[in-house]
This record gives sequence, C-alpha cells and structure tokens, in this order.
Amino acid sequence: MLPATQPWTISELPAGVTPTIEKPVPGPERMLRLPVAIAVVSAKAAVASATAPPQPNDHFVFLTGPKKGEVVRVDSLAVGGPQIQAYPASPEGTVRNETPLNLVILTRFDPAELSEETRARAAEGVVAYSAICTHQACPVNMWTKEQNAFVCSCHGSIYDPKKGAEVLFGPAPRPLPSLGLKVADGVVTVAAGFSSRVGGTVK
Repeated sequence: MLPATQPWTISELPAGVTPTIEKPVPGPERMLRLPVAIAVVSAKAAVASATAPPQPNDHFVFLTGPKKGEVVRVDSLAVGGPQIQAYPASPEGTVRNETPLNLVILTRFDPAELSEETRARAAEGVVAYSAICTHQACPVNMWTKEQNAFVCSCHGSIYDPKKGAEVLFGPAPRPLPSLGLKVADGVVTVAAGFSSRVGGTVK
C-alpha cells in the first residue's frame, strides 16, 4: 500500500502497482440538478394526467359560462336540457383539458324518459357523451328544443341523448360515445369510460 501522504504520479508508481481511481463524490453542482430532474418528471406526469381520457371517479368542471371551472353537480343541470360542456377532472383536481377529445356534454332528463340501455349508464337522469362529432370531429355544442337533442355546429348532425345519442339526422355515421356515470354527494362522477372510440370518421 502506498503512503497516503506521498504525492505519487502515475509515471512514478512502483512496478506492479495499479492505480485505483475512485469515482468523485457528488458535489453541490450535481445535487442542484436533482430538484430540476424531479420537476421535469413531475411536469411530464401532470401532462400525462391532463391528456388521459376520463377515468373512474373523475368529476366534471364547467367549460364556459358563469360557473366556468366549478364542479358539475346534479342540481347544476336543468331537467330536459340543454346540455352543458365540461371537462373531466381527477379526484386530485387535475383537469383533463390538454386534448379536445376529452370534451364532454352532459344533460339531465327524467330517468323514465331514457331508453333502458341509456338509463343503465346514466345517474339520476344525467347522461354524458363525447362532445366530438363522429362525422368530422366538430364540437356538438348546439341544442334543438323541438327534438330535445344535440346538434353538431358544423354539418348539422342531430343526436338523441335519451337513446344513447343515436343519430337522428345528418352525416354522422354513428352515435356519440357515452360515459358511465354515478353520483357521489350530489357530484356527477365517472363510473366507466367511453363506450366506443372518440372522434370523427377515419378515412
């Protein structure tokens, strides 16, 4: 073993002695990088959460209007429509609004007016569907009082919310995907994900 106080250089080492080079102990500069790395990972996780589709136990928040950002409750919805637009939000409060495919429309009816299949996915008469038209992915943000139905603002497709959002009129090739719902303390929440693919016609 070499004396610890001897200032040896590699060229001066005695024959047969192999130098051992220890890895440097992390210094202040390296330690400072740790919070940055954690922040990057946290930011990526937040984006992933905000782009994830609606998950069980998510609630909804209003997209627009005087209640923008507020939690959607059953008593927030007028019986018989029209629909409101909302985004799902995680139980922790992350609003999943980083993709337009998560935009949802909710409305409320007397449960007796709903078809059996629709009623099975509703909660206290509240139904929820994707707000993205199945024709060319335009927003379904209009309402016809005459038919109590959703209307696409681009090409006029009409969907019946009481019968699984089946197409009543227009070029839409299929119904709007629905969400399974439940109610927790008066708050409308997700019980099951979308029933089918969200978005326009794939060509």
